[in-house]
Amino acid sequence: MTGVSVTFPGVKALQSVGLTLRAGEVHALMGENGAGKSTLVKALTGVYAIDAGTIVVGGEPRTFTSPAESQAAGISTVYQEVNLCTNLTVAENMLLGREPRSFGRIDTRTMNRRAGIVLTRLGLDIDPRSRLGEHPIAIQQLVAIARAVDIEADLLILDEPTSSLDADEVEKLFAVIRTLRNEGTAIVFVSHFLDQVFEISDRMTVLRNGQLVGEYVTAETSRLELVRAMIGRELETLERIERQAEEKDVVEAGEPLLQVVQLGRKGSVEAVDLSVFDGEVIGVAGLLGSGRTELARLLFGADAADTGTVSVKGRRTRLRTPRNAIDHSIAFSSEDRRAEGVIGDLSIADNMILALQASRGWLRPVNAGTKERLVRSYIEALDIRPPDPQALMRNLSGGNQQKVLLARWLITDPELLILDEPTRGIDIGAKAQIQQLVTDLAGRGVAVVFISAELEEVLRLSDRLVVMRDRHKIDERVNDDVSVSDVLEIIAGEVRADA
Repeated sequence: MTGVSVTFPGVKALQSVGLTLRAGEVHALMGENGAGKSTLVKALTGVYAIDAGTIVVGGEPRTFTSPAESQAAGISTVYQEVNLCTNLTVAENMLLGREPRSFGRIDTRTMNRRAGIVLTRLGLDIDPRSRLGEHPIAIQQLVAIARAVDIEADLLILDEPTSSLDADEVEKLFAVIRTLRNEGTAIVFVSHFLDQVFEISDRMTVLRNGQLVGEYVTAETSRLELVRAMIGRELETLERIERQAEEKDVVEAGEPLLQVVQLGRKGSVEAVDLSVFDGEVIGVAGLLGSGRTELARLLFGADAADTGTVSVKGRRTRLRTPRNAIDHSIAFSSEDRRAEGVIGDLSIADNMILALQASRGWLRPVNAGTKERLVRSYIEALDIRPPDPQALMRNLSGGNQQKVLLARWLITDPELLILDEPTRGIDIGAKAQIQQLVTDLAGRGVAVVFISAELEEVLRLSDRLVVMRDRHKIDERVNDDVSVSDVLEIIAGEVRADA
């Protein structure tokens, strides 16, 4: 791809961008949310028409007007959200639309055998006759890749393929990627996980604000160089956040804002004691499935507790529903923003004002002047792009969607903000902005419960640390020079729990 430009009404999404992909290489496409990565992929796969530039595949200039045309040229894409049919078998998904037929009917035996050959070739022990929905998302991702292999793709584009996978599942995926690379397939790897990019990629192309920053050989590039190329200014932001956290002095005096005693739910999380004070950030760490999210949902009333008591500002209460929590100035941003936060067909403004309107009741609409003032102030404060209140939520990048959801809750003026994986799947630039926001909120007296799988992030922000394992709270301590190694040892059970 050379000199590729794509323009939307009022927006130059790509400006003379180039991308060179080589057979037998894994090429990482890097950049902030909104940098142009998705637009570049969609220009390559025929989803978007290009306004300028050329695309050459196998030495032949090509113009793609649809994904079908790019697929016919040997280009296949596996998206972050697996777009297969969970009610069909693995083999039916792999050969969907290309089923072998005999006497006008689908030849199921041949289809299963052909799918099995491809799966074996990739080292995947998956029964082609099994229903896809019976498998976890990691296996579904691998089936989507196997489908691309069956159509003999010369170029495979993987868009955030590891965002929902644990470490073992990532290794399975990487084994498949290495197999395909060794067979001569060109692979585009789009990811926000820097460690994974350095582990699997041979080259990297960095975009910023729709423009090409450069192409880099992975083995010759440091993480610091990559981050600087991607975001530059945010490194200073992260360093400032760490200094602010070190200088902050949280005094646990008086009554806790929120106190729970032996709060638990059968099959979800074992009984937990926890006190949250004004202006402090409590970081919650633990492995996938440790009970972090389950604890957050109990604190917000999204799930009803079976045991324990809840007190807000010293008064005993029951958080049976999220509405009860909102009435007590508690807000919760879910880890699953797509299913439990974003309403794609509504505008930025409508998404942003939703929690405030719900708290007032639908018979008392927020007046237009107040709505416009609040929405514009938070678009500016959180640097939401595009800064158009009427832009549809579904058209925003993941990082900007996350900022809108945070604004939704900040508008309600919460005293306690529970953030479950607020930076998952977004670029390091947006992460820095959100981390700065957490620090600023705590400085203004807002209490924050911050949950993240990234231990460095938890330790950077938190005043106090809670560690979960196997749905139990196993440790609680003041974050006084706690290291990542310390937390890992606690999770592994190699140190005595303090709480």
